[in-house]
Amino acid sequence: MVRVGVSGCWGRMGSTVVEAVTAADDMAVACGIDPSGAEGAEQPFPVYASVAEALAQCDFDVMVDFSQPDAVADNVRAALRAGVDCVVGTTGLGAEALEGLAREAREGTCLFFAPNFTTGAVLMMEFAKAAAAYFPQAEVIEYHHCNKKDAPSGTAVRTAQLISEARKGSPSEAPGSETEIDGCQGARGALVEGIPVHSVRSMGFVASQEVVFGSFGQTLTIRHDSWDRHSYMPGVLLGIRSVSGLSGLVVGLENLM
Repeated sequence: MVRVGVSGCWGRMGSTVVEAVTAADDMAVACGIDPSGAEGAEQPFPVYASVAEALAQCDFDVMVDFSQPDAVADNVRAALRAGVDCVVGTTGLGAEALEGLAREAREGTCLFFAPNFTTGAVLMMEFAKAAAAYFPQAEVIEYHHCNKKDAPSGTAVRTAQLISEARKGSPSEAPGSETEIDGCQGARGALVEGIPVHSVRSMGFVASQEVVFGSFGQTLTIRHDSWDRHSYMPGVLLGIRSVSGLSGLVVGLENLM
């Protein structure tokens, strides 16, 4: 039985993780972690205000973090130093930050980070990587709910990185910021590894992304839509089940699929 601590347990994703772990036969929620603490609500597991407090009072094998971009690094650092494997879905950590956290981990401990835990999004990124070498132009458009804390999304950043890597660093040929008219800077989006990325934030979306490729006389659009947070849970549970057999930094659900 894998004992799981859920960081960000009162959030939208965190509460869904609690539900999924509770329903699984081979794991159980050992504790929740949230700055607001127990919130006065009766739960079948204790809830602590910080990772340090949870580590001092509760034993758990894996910490799942869906907290906040400004809190995730400290949360993960504390858990890894204590020898607790981490499954992280909170975005906002760049490659250097992830590598630095992994270096601080107790030997044999795993930091598993996925910019997206849905199988469809992973396949979308893999398809985009495969197409990148055949189309000189590419743009990423991502759509999320209006309460998302970061832009662009971790999935969009990772997609742009994969496209760039597949092109061996060759920049996109699409017109860039030099075409933006005065007073409308940003119209061409943010450049991530040379790929324009556009972030839409609006009520009505959960998480969607499309990658638009273009070449002479044709376009190719690869799109993934997630309408329910439960779509992330098979990937999260796969991460929880897998980390005990891994060590160091592992990035991307595709490594476990």
